[in-house]
Amino acid sequence: MNHAATAHRPASPRRIAALALPALVVLAAEPLYVLVDTAVVGHLGRVPLAALAVGGTVMTLTAWVGTVVAYGTTGRAARRFGAGDRAAAVAEGVQSSWLAFGVGLLIAIGMQVGGGALARTLAGGGGEVADAAAQWLRIAALGAPGLLLAAAGNGWLRGVQDTRRPLFFVLGPNLLSALLCPLLVYPGGLGLVGSAVANVVAQTLCGVLFAAALVGERVSLRPQPRVIRQQLVLSRDLLIRGLAFQASFLSATAVAARFGAAAVGAHQIALQLWFFTALVLDALAIAAQSLVGAALGAGDDAGARALARRIGLLGGVCGVAFALLVAAGAGVVPSWFSSDQGVREQAMVAWPWFVVMLPLAGVVFALDGVLIGAGDVRYLRNLTIVAALGGFLPAIWLAYALNLGLGGIWAGLTVFVVIRLVALLLRLRNGRWAVTGAVR
Repeated sequence: MNHAATAHRPASPRRIAALALPALVVLAAEPLYVLVDTAVVGHLGRVPLAALAVGGTVMTLTAWVGTVVAYGTTGRAARRFGAGDRAAAVAEGVQSSWLAFGVGLLIAIGMQVGGGALARTLAGGGGEVADAAAQWLRIAALGAPGLLLAAAGNGWLRGVQDTRRPLFFVLGPNLLSALLCPLLVYPGGLGLVGSAVANVVAQTLCGVLFAAALVGERVSLRPQPRVIRQQLVLSRDLLIRGLAFQASFLSATAVAARFGAAAVGAHQIALQLWFFTALVLDALAIAAQSLVGAALGAGDDAGARALARRIGLLGGVCGVAFALLVAAGAGVVPSWFSSDQGVREQAMVAWPWFVVMLPLAGVVFALDGVLIGAGDVRYLRNLTIVAALGGFLPAIWLAYALNLGLGGIWAGLTVFVVIRLVALLLRLRNGRWAVTGAVR
């Protein structure tokens, strides 16, 4: 097979959808399983549910680290694949898998040693919740190597434009775990421990499937410290960018809490819907990472620019579609999450900002994927820090100082999105991101 020709097929909307839709299912699998897990454990009582919330926070951060590894790997592998060297693209996956497995092993060991102290810190002291969370966390952390191996596997397979195998590698174990969880928790009599065991089974099996796919490629599996160091630099920039996001959204929640229970409840509803739309739009960004990286790897900077414009336009169209749905559901959707009239009224304060922001965010998320695929991660890191420190954080704390309420917070989030949109469009226009070659 001519891999260069395969990698650089014209990026029609059908081609973009063929990459984005399976990626969307993979992105959604873990959050959906977490919902199942929460529903099962929730019937055990208040303490087990609280313990799952505490322990689950740590594993969510681990999954976030995995996302960083996946995104960093996709762009590098896609460039190699676009240059017609599939073996080199897979070799990037080998090195990112070593990195992921090493970090996962450190997390698993670290939780055996420090899981109790961490649980007590997150739970606000000792007690039943902290003890149960520590027990859950020590077991669940054993799945961290598999979880991160799967993330690295997703990264290199997306890079070689294979989003079908990850679909089965992720869905199969998660479905198995969704069946195991209630069986282990109730008939098995394991209670909260059964939830942790089900997590470990899913994540380990997932990691094994992705590792087996690497072995099946028949490339050298020897670690290469130089390449791993390069991937660490890329991951570092993505981590810093992610931390800027985390600080911004945590601050927004802290400010919302100062406006009262109804305001923070409404903020949580709107924010979770925002995260859901971001999840869906991230599938388009993943397609952009793969296709843009391949085009630049093939030396086609003009094609990469044309693709970036098309991806940005598609992101805007998807954002408009979401905006119309959210606007239509204004009087209904908040009631799905709360029967409290005060919460629903506060949700209506944030709602107009939410609707206006979605078309802009659709373009922003799509162009984020373009620049990650191009390896222009340092620019994204700096932009996110500037937008957070110069726009979002000052705006939301000003909203608190001036008592602007939830509307002020969501106006701050809109400022954050607008700053990023303007800077991304300027970057797209000057073309400095479109560096060709198998390696940036």
